[in-house]
Amino acid sequence: MDLLGRIHQHFADSAQLKLQAVEVLAEPLRLAAEKMFLCLMNEGKILACGNGGSAADSQHFAAELLNRFERERPGLAAMALTTDTSTLTSIANDYDYNQVFSKQVRALGAAGDVLLAISTSGNSPNVIAAIEAAHERQMTVVALTGRNGGKMAGMLTKDDVNLCVPSAVTARIQEVHLVCLHCLCDGIDTQLLGAE
Repeated sequence: MDLLGRIHQHFADSAQLKLQAVEVLAEPLRLAAEKMFLCLMNEGKILACGNGGSAADSQHFAAELLNRFERERPGLAAMALTTDTSTLTSIANDYDYNQVFSKQVRALGAAGDVLLAISTSGNSPNVIAAIEAAHERQMTVVALTGRNGGKMAGMLTKDDVNLCVPSAVTARIQEVHLVCLHCLCDGIDTQLLGAE
């Protein structure tokens, strides 16, 4: 096994997909950043959710907004629904794991808020349930998916944004998700602070 060759291939594949994906994702990213900015400027908040690596991405995104991204600015209202173990385990224990995000969206979400729903496959049942809850609460959904968008793609309304990475490889999808999240943070900051 040639580990060095495999490492080079991972970097090449990642770079190549990112260059291809920008053609598909640039316009939806612009739209999502505008919707998130308007939400925040209207005293709304962004709730983020996902499982596994997507849970970590939710937390990363919320931290970049609540604290700061690359420039100094006031904190922005964002929270990951993946971090409160008491809430997550009580919902999973008393009800069902598929409701761990949707119950939080129903309790914390309000009309005008944004749900950032992350799933590499687009088929995570608890993220799908969160989207249903967000629509009930009249929230906008920004879906960050891969492959063909899965079931989540078919749930989105005309007011939602679908950021679907054109790949079937989970690791590559997740790598592009991180770039997308940084684009969203930068897009929000640029609208708030102007271009550097």
